Amino acid sequence: MRRRTLLAGLTAGLAATGTPALAAGPGTGGRRVLHVRPGDSVQAAVDAVTGPGWTIVVHPGTYREVVTVPADKAGLTLRGASHDPRATVLVYDNANGTKKPDGTTYGTAGSATFSSAAPGLTVQGLTLANDWLRADHPDITGTQAVAAYVTGDRSRFDGVRFLAHQDTLFADTTALDAFDRQYYSRCHIEGDVDFVFGRARAVFDDCRFHTLRRDVAFTPKGMVFAPATARANPYGFLAVRGRFTSGAEDAAYKLARPWVPSYETTAWPSLVVRDSWIGPGIDPAAPYTNMREAYPWQSMRFREYGNAGPGAVISAPDNRPQLTTTEAALHTRRNYLGDWRP
Repeated sequence: MRRRTLLAGLTAGLAATGTPALAAGPGTGGRRVLHVRPGDSVQAAVDAVTGPGWTIVVHPGTYREVVTVPADKAGLTLRGASHDPRATVLVYDNANGTKKPDGTTYGTAGSATFSSAAPGLTVQGLTLANDWLRADHPDITGTQAVAAYVTGDRSRFDGVRFLAHQDTLFADTTALDAFDRQYYSRCHIEGDVDFVFGRARAVFDDCRFHTLRRDVAFTPKGMVFAPATARANPYGFLAVRGRFTSGAEDAAYKLARPWVPSYETTAWPSLVVRDSWIGPGIDPAAPYTNMREAYPWQSMRFREYGNAGPGAVISAPDNRPQLTTTEAALHTRRNYLGDWRP
């Protein structure tokens, strides 16, 4: 029950009513701003947006609802009113195997508490969480429970907390042949199995990746990344100036494993972790593993550069491929994001 205790301790948890008090805030100078307060619905505010360039300010509280930002809400900004992202929490508890009213299940992407396909999205200063727990649902085998499912080019998250267990952040693209870009700065992302995964070209700048304690007898307990980068995409996930911390025992987690989806078997997963501190929770001797033996991690684009910490010690060089200095010059925020300067 760790997740529910965590969220309940932040605010008085109020379910969204679907009847928001939506109004342009005073002193906004004509800017299009909507305010959402406890008892209001964040989704209703999204639905009320009529064009690009709107800002939705979400005031401190716990909003238990599913929120979807469609592609036609371009340029939307969603931000917490407080400087503390823990004060404003958007949370729900669907999983892959959770049944819908019609008897079908949500699937991985459909389990997300927050979903966006809108280009130019900005999210700042709040928490996106999925507090579904395996222990509460032993009958469900589809245990992926996504906090955020993000597609759409130029999606930016600043100072956001992503909380779940398996498949916390689904950083994906709008289409198999799209190279949609995402930028995460000063974010906290935590989970246990493949909790940052997908096909996006994504930069994680000064982010914390936290692996959870997991009460299972086997190791590894899980993996941080599971990229599914398209073969034609020169860049996948880039973690730079990050911190990898853990609530689990030393060496219990892997840094990554490649995801080659059944619907895109040509994928060539790409991950670069550079200039980061990797704590003892990551297995330093063998930080990578396979998802399926048909797609060994050694054949993927997994590289490191300039990392430090007990989880970054190179004791078996073949298990930790490194970038050269020349190669490292290509794996930068600027190159990954191209002409976009968030």
